[in-house]
Amino acid sequence: MNAIPNTKEFHELAARVIWFEPPEQALFNVSRFMAYAFRYATHDDMQKLRAKLNDDDLRSALANAPPGIIDARSWSYWHAILGTFPAPPMPQRFIAGKVDS
Repeated sequence: MNAIPNTKEFHELAARVIWFEPPEQALFNVSRFMAYAFRYATHDDMQKLRAKLNDDDLRSALANAPPGIIDARSWSYWHAILGTFPAPPMPQRFIAGKVDS
């Protein structure tokens, strides 16, 4: 998967999408960052990201998304946009014998 450029533009985007940690840290794990972007980024934000990441990168980010970040609506939307419809089951957390989606 391609990296997201370490530029001021993407630092500003990261600060909006993952507001609770420094942009450098947010951009480090592309799959995790993209999970937050799939959920919280604006259309303009996604246009900027799609200029740097190809559809295979985005499909890989969806396939490797950590559980509990992407909501069901965004999960279905991005799978449809990227041609992987119907969407597979969303990632689930497994905690002490309990399942949390």
